[in-house]
Amino acid sequence: MANTTGYAKDNRSSPPPSSPAAPEAPTTTVLATIDRPADLRGLDRDQLDRLAAEIRTVLVRTVSRTGGHLGPNLGVVELTLALHRVFESPRDTIIWDTGHQSYVHKLVTGRYRDFERLRQRGGLSGYPSRTESRHDVVENSHASTALAWADGIAKAYQLRGATGRHVVAVIGDGAMTGGQAWEGLNNISAGRDRPVIVVLNDNQRSYAPTIGGLADHLTALRADPDSRRNLFECLGLHYIGPVDGHDTEAVEHALRQAARLRGAAVVHCVTRKGHGHPAAERHEGDRMHVTRAAKPNGPPVSTGPSWTSAFAEEMVALGGERPDVVAVTAAMLEPVGLAPFADTYPDRVFDVGIAEQHAVTSAAGLARGGLHPVVAVYATFLNRAFDQVLMDAALHRCGMTLVLDRAGLTGDDGPSHNGMWDLSMLQLVPGLRIAAPRDATQLRAQLREAVRIDDAPTVLRFPKGPANPDVVAVDRIGGVDILRQPIGQDGAARSTPVLVVSVGSMAATCLALAERLAEHGIPVTVVDPRWVKPVDPALITLAERHGLVVTVEDNGRVGGVGSVLAQALRNAAVPTPLRDFGVPQRFVTHGTRQQSLLDAGLTAPDLTTEILALLDALAGSPAQQRPAPTEGSLT
Repeated sequence: MANTTGYAKDNRSSPPPSSPAAPEAPTTTVLATIDRPADLRGLDRDQLDRLAAEIRTVLVRTVSRTGGHLGPNLGVVELTLALHRVFESPRDTIIWDTGHQSYVHKLVTGRYRDFERLRQRGGLSGYPSRTESRHDVVENSHASTALAWADGIAKAYQLRGATGRHVVAVIGDGAMTGGQAWEGLNNISAGRDRPVIVVLNDNQRSYAPTIGGLADHLTALRADPDSRRNLFECLGLHYIGPVDGHDTEAVEHALRQAARLRGAAVVHCVTRKGHGHPAAERHEGDRMHVTRAAKPNGPPVSTGPSWTSAFAEEMVALGGERPDVVAVTAAMLEPVGLAPFADTYPDRVFDVGIAEQHAVTSAAGLARGGLHPVVAVYATFLNRAFDQVLMDAALHRCGMTLVLDRAGLTGDDGPSHNGMWDLSMLQLVPGLRIAAPRDATQLRAQLREAVRIDDAPTVLRFPKGPANPDVVAVDRIGGVDILRQPIGQDGAARSTPVLVVSVGSMAATCLALAERLAEHGIPVTVVDPRWVKPVDPALITLAERHGLVVTVEDNGRVGGVGSVLAQALRNAAVPTPLRDFGVPQRFVTHGTRQQSLLDAGLTAPDLTTEILALLDALAGSPAQQRPAPTEGSLT
């Protein structure tokens, strides 16, 4: 097995050196001359160094304005240049894991002039995108999948007789901690005659520093590759490295050596997240993994307390009251708000790496051991652990709470990160209960309700961004909060033709909808079920008193809250018609949350138009006889 070093050859025990600040953008740039990867091969060393500096300047300038993944991309500049100088994309397939470290790849594959519109509606995606470029083969935005992709593509090339083509999987930012990465590595090692090159971008981090046995092993390899048995060589793979990932020449040398070998190889590149930007290098939390979008000509947008911060504060409070409450996350301690809990109760937090399946089943084990685990992940990432929620948590009736941050339409990160699947997916799970708070006060209250349940898994879901202003209920029937109820002259609640069921954060939109319908002479009752699974019997009773039930949710319509409520009404033989409004069942492209809601028709004006038409159809009267709705905001 090959075992060579670049960075390690001269200084095996030292990390790559600290780097200078990114320079000011030159008047004439090398980057502007790069229209395709082949253009990189004609550059000399001085031009490559200048190009790397220009790329860092562009990254800092653009991502500081648009928001996005800054730290990971600053760390792969030289690595990306070396990859495209050695391999011939797209003939050679290059896969990024995760895809948020592909910005430099975009810049050198003909997208430099479009880069200013990164993560903007109609602009470049923050991940690889097949609609953007033939150099983007896999839209890899969920971690730990690249090795499985590489294994399959290499097998296909072999069976088709497509010789002379390499498959390169760049895996970093903690993605090797995911279970699927090891499934892929196991299968790659079984096909040692296939030309798969695994480029291990070892920056010792996902968001926070990577922990666990693999992290310890890589640390030992960085210190001395010959000091112990090499895990990758034990699997039968060629191993090359460790190499200084910020030395383009050293990386090129290692990649060319790997390309000459017969069979699969691992090239171990040591990089620094945030390299070349002092502010990122000094940022101990996550090396500026993600930066928020800035206001035009101003600092990053700050819009008040977030849903996540409300959860974070309440978790710390709960931890002081309940010594059995522990926290679990999958490499997202900071983003999901568990850092304050970890600071206060460090022995009661378990970061399992990018391993959502393990997180859920390990939490089930914690529950069986007498604790109440709170598993906090992004809603989109729970998709990866559905079987564990179903067969481990729910089947065993484990008292545990799943907290889903970034639920609903999240916006800028595009189709893979919209949390529009959870309400549909989790409706299938017997015994599980789902809370959807409408504001920060309800989030705190419902988190406490959730952790009191010890005989079934519970779910608490909330969106990205600033929390909604509090909406105070005017009444409660069963477990359902009444947010709006017209009152007659006698002081009693009036019956209304329309019942609007608001799900979670859609409360403000539903109340604005009720105002608009009232302007058309249609009184409306607005309710918040708070717990959307199981269906509260009070909702059935309320539906019987109305002529039309409308549900509004920022989840996919198929199998969502509206769909389940409609089934419950049919089961109860309630004839009241129901119209469910939600996200169309398609992959929603990147853009702001407000743009996505507008596209989905989930704004008060759009909903008003739809409901007026529906009421006219139910009454048999022409829609054009109604007065036009009053103009207003999209709330």
